[in-house]
Amino acid sequence: MLQEHFTISLDGFRAGPDQDLSNPLVVGGTSLHGWAIPTRTFQKNLFGNDGGELGVDEVDAALAQAREVAKGKDVRVGGGVKVIQQCLRQRVIDEMHIAIAPVLLGSGERLFEGVDLPDLGYACTKHQSPPLATHVLLTRR
Repeated sequence: MLQEHFTISLDGFRAGPDQDLSNPLVVGGTSLHGWAIPTRTFQKNLFGNDGGELGVDEVDAALAQAREVAKGKDVRVGGGVKVIQQCLRQRVIDEMHIAIAPVLLGSGERLFEGVDLPDLGYACTKHQSPPLATHVLLTRR
């Protein structure tokens, strides 16, 4: 199974404007992750850089390699908004856990900009609302 875990703001942004290496989620953007336990692995994943879009062959090759290494276990997609949008459009993500933080960023990169989830076969199959984030699970039919 191919999975993705992602956090967005209440107004739908993964990160605000003016990202750079010293502010990968812009000033205040780390407030999106107040619900998460700040482990070293979490920090490493949180501050990864989105390299932009990949060619279809690159996505296919990366997924094939990841599945081979996983030996039948679940595979997680990594990357920023553009990579996730591309994988959603190609319908390669089976499940996507989204944490929606009660934070407003106002502008930046929207996760679902130009992505028609119902048309691509995705539906919300589970949701929970603990105090620091609403968690939803989108599943590809």
